[in-house]
Amino acid sequence: MEMKRVVVTGLGTINPIGNNIQEYWTNLENGVSGCEMITSFDASKFKTRFACQVKNFDPNNYFDRKEVKKIDPYTQFALVAVDEAMKDSGINPESIDLDMAGVIWASGIGGLQSLTDEVRGYVVGDGTPRFSPFFIPRMISDIAAGHISIKYGFRGPNFSTVSACASSTNGIICAMDIIRTGKANVIISGGSEASVTEVALGGFSSMQAISSNNDEYKSASRPFDVTRDGFVMGEGAGCLILEEYEHAKARGAKIYCELVGGGMSADAYHLTAPHPEGLGAKRVMENALKDANLKPEDIDYVNVHGTATPLGDLSETKAIAAVFGEHAYKLNISSTKSMTGHLLGAAGAIEAIAAVFAVYKDTIPPTINLNTIDPQIDSKLNLTPNKAQKRTVRAALSNTFGFGGHNASIIVKKAL
Repeated sequence: MEMKRVVVTGLGTINPIGNNIQEYWTNLENGVSGCEMITSFDASKFKTRFACQVKNFDPNNYFDRKEVKKIDPYTQFALVAVDEAMKDSGINPESIDLDMAGVIWASGIGGLQSLTDEVRGYVVGDGTPRFSPFFIPRMISDIAAGHISIKYGFRGPNFSTVSACASSTNGIICAMDIIRTGKANVIISGGSEASVTEVALGGFSSMQAISSNNDEYKSASRPFDVTRDGFVMGEGAGCLILEEYEHAKARGAKIYCELVGGGMSADAYHLTAPHPEGLGAKRVMENALKDANLKPEDIDYVNVHGTATPLGDLSETKAIAAVFGEHAYKLNISSTKSMTGHLLGAAGAIEAIAAVFAVYKDTIPPTINLNTIDPQIDSKLNLTPNKAQKRTVRAALSNTFGFGGHNASIIVKKAL
């Protein structure tokens, strides 16, 4: 079978450093931190009291009051990002074959706030079960995909991918493969997460996975730095409109880039820790390159998973060195989580958009808060510290790795 080409024709986001694509890209280029002390609940008793939250978001500005009650914040974020991406793409649902238009949307956790609220109401109350009829549809991880398809009338493939922090990258790969094989012409793909909640903060804190640097919270997300002490939680959504190339060309669409490859692998090693030599990370990048029919030297930028955990950053840089050899020193490498925090199941979506930005704008977003590189990390690697760098970016690779040993990577390149 001859594989069809897949291009990106629309982008949308709401995240800790941008409530739209232009704001996001501007703040990526300028190295803006999205971290702040938590304002959505009282975090004073928690070991960690900060996160990267979405700012200036009032759901009543996007949805009517009755609808707000029916949808969890993670779905609200999804619908806002998709609305921007659809407008950006110029797709009119009335002018396309809706049976060949799908939605593949990711979330690592789903409606955690809704779950927390309902359980709290039951436990704190008198024990009488008074659960909302909207509880289950608010909470489940696939419901955002359902809302999206209903809104736009897309009747093609529709499901959710859940693989922890690799969720939305896995979803993008699934969407790409469905279009490649002619089973859809257009797919709305991406992910959303709204897990800056008491339950998530407490859980990740007890694992010692997140930074507790409350005194320097603004710069607490420090990938590759010797003082890093864990990731910073984030929230939001990212959306990419993926389209079959000829379909996009026929309607005169703006094309940001071509999505040319995806790789998947498993560490098969530990529930939460990466393989110390980065074997799963190495394999997933090799798989993505093979799928894209590209050589290591064809890549100019790697947007790393780069969470700022002591083990993860070291493991990933080892994998990059193993995959790219001497070319590793000619790459730009950066972790945009230094600015956005870690959006968990939505991380792959907003980082895919960062990779698109690099290719489309020939600009490498920086790794901010990087002052002293961990001596265990190869100092010859260009980790793009603190300031964006201009260069021609022919192709960019984006990595996401999740608890459970799930690894996923995608490659985008300039559209020809």
